[in-house]
Amino acid sequence: MNITVLAVGTKMPRWVDEAVSEYAKRFGRDICYTLKEIKPEKRGAGVNAAQGMAAEEKRILEAIPAGAFLVVLDERGQAPTSVGLAEHLENWQRNGEHVCFVIGGADGITDRLKQQARLMLRLSSLTLPHGMVRVLLTEQLYRAVSILHNHPYHRG
Repeated sequence: MNITVLAVGTKMPRWVDEAVSEYAKRFGRDICYTLKEIKPEKRGAGVNAAQGMAAEEKRILEAIPAGAFLVVLDERGQAPTSVGLAEHLENWQRNGEHVCFVIGGADGITDRLKQQARLMLRLSSLTLPHGMVRVLLTEQLYRAVSILHNHPYHRG
């Protein structure tokens, strides 16, 4: 199964890259996990939030793998449990889906992109730093895989 994460933002702290890399290594042969950074649009000098999000939307749309099941992370999305995310993952695997998660930039994601999503999820009701979202999403996807394989990593 292929999982792509598109994350607006570059130059994350080393601990973010190391943590994402550590969890990504754990997927094994069953999951091909790819994180692609999307260049954020600079704000200021006549570029407001709406214009910035529109420019980022264009970059995101260009990076979405053809035919992918699009999942947008948004504060108004569903908040699955770890077991619920594992059930989604199992369905995507069964259907042969290439799943693409989108983590928006500082101002969020355009409504148009949200409407194109087949699923909107939230990882927390708290506001999280973007680097932390990358780590948390990758860890929860690994946890979902461990649940499906009855691996002791998930003991809940």
